[in-house]
Amino acid sequence: MIHPGEETILVRYGEIGLKGKNRALFENRLMNNLGAAAPRGSVARIHRRQGRLYVDLLPDADSEDAIAHMSRVFGVVSLSPALVTPLEDAAMERAAISAAREAVASLETSAAISPSFKVEARRANKGYAKTSPEINTWLGGVILDAVSGLSVDVHEPDIRIVVEIRSDAAYVLGRTIRGPGGLPVGSAGRGLALMSGGIDSPVAAWQLMKRGLSVEAIHFHTPPFTGPRARRKVEELGSILAPWGIGFTLHMCHFTEAATAIRENCPRRLHLTIMRRIMLRQASALAQSRGIPVLLTGDSLGQVASQTLENLVATDDAATIPVLRPLIGLDKEEIMQRSREIGSYETSILPHEDCCSVFVPSDPQTTPSIEKVRSAESALPDFLLGDAPPRVDTLVFDQSGTRTT
Repeated sequence: MIHPGEETILVRYGEIGLKGKNRALFENRLMNNLGAAAPRGSVARIHRRQGRLYVDLLPDADSEDAIAHMSRVFGVVSLSPALVTPLEDAAMERAAISAAREAVASLETSAAISPSFKVEARRANKGYAKTSPEINTWLGGVILDAVSGLSVDVHEPDIRIVVEIRSDAAYVLGRTIRGPGGLPVGSAGRGLALMSGGIDSPVAAWQLMKRGLSVEAIHFHTPPFTGPRARRKVEELGSILAPWGIGFTLHMCHFTEAATAIRENCPRRLHLTIMRRIMLRQASALAQSRGIPVLLTGDSLGQVASQTLENLVATDDAATIPVLRPLIGLDKEEIMQRSREIGSYETSILPHEDCCSVFVPSDPQTTPSIEKVRSAESALPDFLLGDAPPRVDTLVFDQSGTRTT
């Protein structure tokens, strides 16, 4: 049990609460992910109580640092730091004043000029002497006297000071920090993302992490046609995705020999389509060797020549497991906006080309038939048409984004 005077973080979740008999599985996954995301040595205990999760912090923990890390955990709708105080008037008054001051300090400048507030008491402990309306009036008056510039607005306040009266203590909350929502990573299985160095594929990986998928990625690089800066760019994207995914695994696939064989043996206008087919075939083999049942890509219908409906059909023909495309109906502006929110945009736009950019013809075929592509592809060496997993270097990033291998 957390003791009065210590800090806890209230974690709210959304659709997990609708999971019926499976709800505990999602809650347990979320608690595990919160523990993994929190800074080392900051958490005493994570527990659930009355449809909420509580992260009890150790006495010397930095609560702001803990919140910053946990606010990226999928499944979290919002978090609130809470002061835990004895059910004594003086202690509750100090906690309410402290929560109000902290909430004022966190407001945007425009709202902080003359902010409004209200107190919302929730009395789970019916043996406590004061009723909820009495607590609202009492602590509201205490805050008005102690914090200058505040006014009361019981309908649409800038600040809500929530006081939860429990059997053992009062929990006083003054701030709410938004989380990303969604489902906990790992609750919906695993996927392997084909990740270029561009804008779209990191967003696609992020989007399915939000739906509970634990995502690894494969990147195809072609030295010396693509240099070390292109590789470092993709590694940086892996590091950016790692905090969202509670760690991240990136497989760097050596693709120079394959790209050269395509250029030497296949019709020029089909180079890009056939290259993507080989990538999907090799990604399928790697995924299956790791027990991963699906691939995912950053394709958006019609955005570029390789993403026409005909080209998508022709490339999917080479995959041996299903291909998910979470961005298929989004336009570029929507994808760019999400990339900025994730924090990957500035890295994605660095001018270091991937192999598709280097080897793409100036006039790629936009409406290839599967039969024509299969026929052209048959001229390639057998090792590119088989189902053996490709040769890769595997990089692992921990939940802080630090590369560990």
